[in-house]
Amino acid sequence: MMIIGAVAALTIAISSLVGGGHKGGVADMGVEAIAARIAPVARLNTGGAIVATAPVVAAAPAAARSAEDLYTSTCAACHGTGAAGAPKLDDVAAWAPRIAKGMDALIESAINGIPGTSMMAKGTCASCSTDELKSVVEYMVAKSQ
Repeated sequence: MMIIGAVAALTIAISSLVGGGHKGGVADMGVEAIAARIAPVARLNTGGAIVATAPVVAAAPAAARSAEDLYTSTCAACHGTGAAGAPKLDDVAAWAPRIAKGMDALIESAINGIPGTSMMAKGTCASCSTDELKSVVEYMVAKSQ
């Protein structure tokens, strides 16, 4: 029993040293201090117009991509390797029958794809404009004649 009493006395002594000297608390805070502590971080605007704090800046126009860059980044995956039966760049014999159909037909194939083949619409360049597709077709034809 004496051991339990000693442990209790030791616990009370440690408690007094660690936190017993603090007498403050919520009761010591003023109404303003309490309101500031529990105030919301954000507020909902239920009335006036919202004014933007930063000016709106127009996006810069995209830089023009060269036909060679487009070929390298999108077309070369198939036309550089001959994958899925695509005519390889510089393969004059493979390109000859396609070139014989005319530039309009080649550009149409690039834009809309070729049904029954792996050439899908716009190849692998979904972000290419019609003018960019035309320029890359012209580039490929020039390299394959």
